[in-house]
Amino acid sequence: MDKRSDVAATVNTSDKMGNMSIPKLLFGMSLPAMFSMLVQALYNIVDSIFVARISQDALTALTLAFPMQMVVTAFAIGTGVGVNSLVARKLGEGDKETASQVAQLGLMLALIIAAFFAGIGYVTAKYYIGLFTDDAVIYEMGFNYLAIVMTFSFGQCIEVILNKTLQATGNMLTPMISMLCGTATNIILDPILIFGYVGAPAMGIRGAAIATVIGQIVALIVTLTVLIFRKQEIHIFFRKGFRPTKENFFGIMKVGVPSIILNAIGSVTTTVMNAILIAYSNTAVAVYGAFYKLQSFAFMPIFGLNQGSMPIMGYNYGAHNRTRFVATFKLALVVAVAIMCLATALFMSIPNLFLMLFNADANMMSIGERAFRMLSLGFVPAAFSVIYTAMFTSVGYGTRSMLLMLLRQLILCVPFIYALGKLFGLDYLWLGYGTAELISAIAFTPVAVYTYRKIFPGAKLRELFGRVIESLKEADETPVEAGAERAAGGADTTERGYDRPEEESKE
Repeated sequence: MDKRSDVAATVNTSDKMGNMSIPKLLFGMSLPAMFSMLVQALYNIVDSIFVARISQDALTALTLAFPMQMVVTAFAIGTGVGVNSLVARKLGEGDKETASQVAQLGLMLALIIAAFFAGIGYVTAKYYIGLFTDDAVIYEMGFNYLAIVMTFSFGQCIEVILNKTLQATGNMLTPMISMLCGTATNIILDPILIFGYVGAPAMGIRGAAIATVIGQIVALIVTLTVLIFRKQEIHIFFRKGFRPTKENFFGIMKVGVPSIILNAIGSVTTTVMNAILIAYSNTAVAVYGAFYKLQSFAFMPIFGLNQGSMPIMGYNYGAHNRTRFVATFKLALVVAVAIMCLATALFMSIPNLFLMLFNADANMMSIGERAFRMLSLGFVPAAFSVIYTAMFTSVGYGTRSMLLMLLRQLILCVPFIYALGKLFGLDYLWLGYGTAELISAIAFTPVAVYTYRKIFPGAKLRELFGRVIESLKEADETPVEAGAERAAGGADTTERGYDRPEEESKE
């Protein structure tokens, strides 16, 4: 075997992030995540549809429980994003050993998070639901659902963090398959356990919770099976000599903690929204719950783009390739805006059809049609914010992602909604959501530009927006060829026409 063959043999599968055509790479990495998230969105819809068939009170109880369920998800996703970001950057730098150490530390954190929620699930559910309702029926259903999904959330916690780690190496297929299997299990079990089909006892909302937990465990089993029987680029399971280090822990947490907060903000916002809306009626809460589940069909593809673009940008940041970094950002932004334009058109034109899925009566239909149209006005500005978040997180600026999410979902959204409700009533409070999204996107556009010019000194403002086709062509002409360069002893990245900034305290 000649020297060139030796070099080629050392090229890691993750090096496609430095060499493959950006459109092919971005869609190849995003589509599995988008598909799996759409499947998850389908589960959320189906779960709520079945629960709504029990009663409107059951849908209200599910909506009240949902924010605490989101907190569990926030810890898993946030920690996973921290692991993903650091692993991708280490692979971009060619440090495979440290990437493996980070992955193993991520697994350890997953086990700790799972144990934590198993310990507090029952008590949290007991007191949380009582904060929002005195209705005994709604309280009992909300408590029964939340106690189960929090206490037995280990499947979700471990599976999410393992799959985020795999995504950092460019493996988007395994997370998609595991989520598909888990969600399919959930959807199949929902009617069986809720209504008592095929000989199972009719457990009502408890059945929905049990179906959720079983689906999460199935997803974890699928991921573990792949990890056990297929060799991975990095070592994710604990190995002899593994020692968690402060450097790796804080490297994960620097991005992970802001991401946890970022994901938990949605829980806080939903909790406050429930508290505001229940003062008007239980039906208003049910409408918001229905919208929240339906809008995931718009947002999940955007989050898939976020997941697909983040390791690509992180890798090319680590590999010093500005051209490929900015091409990925611009293509992700264009696709995200296009998706949100379509979603806005659908929510504006057929809100009544969406509401019929939830067995809406005349009162729910009246409130819901106006609410859906007003709430959808925030979709397009949100596309900018989600892709900005991917850029910030990919280069280690997790705090900026957190601040953007705080601004759009809490600092601006909640006061606007509360004030509009007080001034104009329930019919117009929904406008607060879109107003907050628009202001946030405008406010953080200069921050995105500043971040880009800071991580790539000498970069021009015009590079970040516009000229998408030209950027993609330029990216194809400037591959990283990371594996070959490292195998040959490294390469001078300054030849690409820019300097790599020194390591610094980013926040």
